Amino acid sequence: MSDIALLERALALQDQIVAWRRDIHRYPETSFQEFRTSRLVADTLSELGIEVQTGVGKTGVVGYIGDGAPVVGIRADMDALPIQEANDVPYASQTPGASHACGHDAHTAILLAVARMFTEMPDRPAGQIRLFFQPSEEAQDAEGKSGAMRMVEEGALEGVDRVIALHVSSGTPSGKVEIRSGYAMAAVDSFFATIRGEGCHGAYPHHGIDPVYLLAQVVNAIHGIRARRINPMLPAVISVGSVHGGDAENVIPNAVKLTGTIRSYDEETRKRQWSELERAFGVARALGGDYELQIREGYPATYNDPAVSETIRQTTLDLFGADQLHPPEAGMGAEDFGYMSRKAPGAMLMLGAKRDEVNRPHHSPIFDIDESNLYVGAALLAETACRLLREVAVAPDPA
Repeated sequence: MSDIALLERALALQDQIVAWRRDIHRYPETSFQEFRTSRLVADTLSELGIEVQTGVGKTGVVGYIGDGAPVVGIRADMDALPIQEANDVPYASQTPGASHACGHDAHTAILLAVARMFTEMPDRPAGQIRLFFQPSEEAQDAEGKSGAMRMVEEGALEGVDRVIALHVSSGTPSGKVEIRSGYAMAAVDSFFATIRGEGCHGAYPHHGIDPVYLLAQVVNAIHGIRARRINPMLPAVISVGSVHGGDAENVIPNAVKLTGTIRSYDEETRKRQWSELERAFGVARALGGDYELQIREGYPATYNDPAVSETIRQTTLDLFGADQLHPPEAGMGAEDFGYMSRKAPGAMLMLGAKRDEVNRPHHSPIFDIDESNLYVGAALLAETACRLLREVAVAPDPA
């Protein structure tokens, strides 16, 4: 299929993409609860004559188009967030306390369009396209596993030579494409801590050990990790997200609790932050108190393979021209696509979807996107996958 024919086909599916997106948006399902969404995906793929595997990673769906080698995977996440939507739109969430506040509804709809495009493609390259409709990108289950982790563990990516994904961006001009080579998303870890002192009357602080005072010293030490303990040329951040302690204005409590997030790119910096965090909490012990610290390991950094990133960039240039490319910005957001791109060389592109002049950040009650350019994502994923099939097929055997 020529570039022009592919673009025309993607554009012809634009209304269907929007319809799918709005249907999924109306009925959001949070992590590992994507039962209705999974049925919609599986039924749609089956109607297209695509081999379907359900229940992968609990509620995930895998579609198989073609067979043999090479194999190129395309991933879309399906889960919503536990956020009450505040938008007054015809397609607003009908599920109290849940909404698609990150664009996963659009990702799923775009990949369904890609599936349809491949079934109608007369000159599809040899090999297999494997479609990953992934559950639970936003959260981990009781065993600490996200949807990508479970799909990888269950063998969904076995034999995959390349894997790509798309994420909409509500802050990037609509239709613009960002593709970053190298680290594109940060590793994310969480910490949960308790600082213990000795409670007493607020009028007589010398009769106890004030954990609020200890907290102040610890937080200052935490903020010093990035400033004084990490190479300033390496991306890293530790932020305290919550602090809880005390019940009355004139009572010094026995303890305070705090939680936070840890972000980095490379594994050495990641582990250095863990050890420095332990050292920072040690200040509480040095001042007569005590602490308990738990660090929960989260998603790894998402690394965009330079060669795959270049294929996406060149595909964008060929289909839409240089004006469609938007300068990528480094960020410390996290994505569990990193588990898939560890399994096979891969990359995630960002598709601009800024709806209006209102700030509609991801994970907010007013998050929403411009739907008019969703076909751009479908065209890019389909053509990039075709090019990757051809590139892998002619690549020399490393053995």
